[in-house]
Amino acid sequence: MARRLPPLVALRAFEAVGRLGSVRAAGEELAVSHTVVSRHVRNLEQRIGARLLRPAGRGLTLTPEGTRFLAQVAQALDLIERATAELSAARRRTLTIWCAPGVASRRVLPRLPELEARLPEQEITLLPTLTRPDFSRAGLGPDGADAEIIYLERAEPADGVRAELLSSPRVFPVASAAFRARYPEVAAPADLLRLPLIHEESTEQWERWLSRAGVTEVPPLRGPRLWHAHLAIEAARLGQGVALANAVLAGEDVATGALVEVVPSDIRLGGYHFLAAAARWDDADLVLLRQWLRELFGTPKEIGA
Repeated sequence: MARRLPPLVALRAFEAVGRLGSVRAAGEELAVSHTVVSRHVRNLEQRIGARLLRPAGRGLTLTPEGTRFLAQVAQALDLIERATAELSAARRRTLTIWCAPGVASRRVLPRLPELEARLPEQEITLLPTLTRPDFSRAGLGPDGADAEIIYLERAEPADGVRAELLSSPRVFPVASAAFRARYPEVAAPADLLRLPLIHEESTEQWERWLSRAGVTEVPPLRGPRLWHAHLAIEAARLGQGVALANAVLAGEDVATGALVEVVPSDIRLGGYHFLAAAARWDDADLVLLRQWLRELFGTPKEIGA
């Protein structure tokens, strides 16, 4: 029996308008005039016998029928896009991993050949970034993440996304041995306020750490902001001040003496999490990736399954 489907061009026009909330924006995305987009949407509404969009201020909003229809159309277009990407790729499949820069360079990269050996059919793409991915585009080229490794205070539940805690390491202040030797009187967390502190993108992490360490009055903090944890740790190794580190990023430096822990503490501010689309959580490549990361980071703990 022949399928009774609306024209694909009309479905694409409606999906773009529904997603963007604007006929003009949809036309720009589809590289056609807004009048063509409007005509496609009107024809689609006539074809299915339902009103899908209605005016809202200077834009458009979905009707209840349009909301339900958009969800199904978007899912169908995603499936078509994914199938096209899989068939048109002349090379091996790509597994794209978005990763916090420090973890990428200090933890994942040194042992990346191990992962490649476990996934010989995959082309591994490791993207060091603090930008959060859109998992709805997983497997759809370099802009789509198949998995994410990120440091978070906690992994908040999100629609269509699952998370697993890989490690919740202790966070502690570090400096070079030569720098530490210049301040023998430093013995408690409050003493650190007299030293040059090295920050990531803001002073927030140091403020949280000092508060958790029992420092009741934390003054406005100063010091260089280096944005990335691994850069802050490297600055500490070069003797430029005190940075906050953990065993995942600085364990080897502490073991070799390149860095020393300035004051003892037992504070945890979050952890490294693995995130992926719930629909792909049990895909063989992601299962193998998670198993490898568990070995790399330690005993995992499932969150919000």
